[in-house]
Amino acid sequence: MRGFFVFALLWWLIGNPIIALLILLAVLYFLDRRFIGLLPSISKPFKQSRKINQLKQELKLQSHNTSSKLELANLLLQKKRYEEALAYLEPILHQMEDSAEVHFGLGLAYLQIGQSERGEQHMLTSLELNPRVRYGEPYLHLGKAFADKAPDKALHYLEQFQDVHTSSCEAYYRLGKLYMEMGRQQEAKQAFAEALDIYRGLPKYKKKSERRWALLSKLAGN
Repeated sequence: MRGFFVFALLWWLIGNPIIALLILLAVLYFLDRRFIGLLPSISKPFKQSRKINQLKQELKLQSHNTSSKLELANLLLQKKRYEEALAYLEPILHQMEDSAEVHFGLGLAYLQIGQSERGEQHMLTSLELNPRVRYGEPYLHLGKAFADKAPDKALHYLEQFQDVHTSSCEAYYRLGKLYMEMGRQQEAKQAFAEALDIYRGLPKYKKKSERRWALLSKLAGN
């Protein structure tokens, strides 16, 4: 009701309903990004693409820069360009065999292109190197990968995730969504409730980055 009143006021002041609506949406987006964080960033995909192009140019001049290759691969994974990410991760594996991040990236890419066993091996290696890598995220990817074809294995990985005692609201939200996909409603509600409990215990400076996942958990858990 308040939003309609603001829209009507803008319409009256400006005289054009389309412009008034655009202004209202822009203000709501700004307020969400400033205080809530529920809406995705409009600029993030463009920044990612610009950074990807920049790193590719750098690698043309310094083709052996492993840190740039890893950064580029991580950006490609975020864009869901998994096979392209593998082209940068595979060559640096022999140089960074002890890197949990490299094995995580390889595991994620292989899982997403259907090479489950290979992906599982790299994910487990990443956890051996760093049991808390990505706040236990490897367990969630493994649970999702085996949810349909090996539900017992999937549940095993999800139980291991909970043993990590992660402080990430996002991770528990994703855990809840995965349980919902598996038809385990009670476990899903518990995961969403855990996300909210974690959020309540966070310091103020950390709450902004986790607020989106807390709100989504609250909505999903109702």
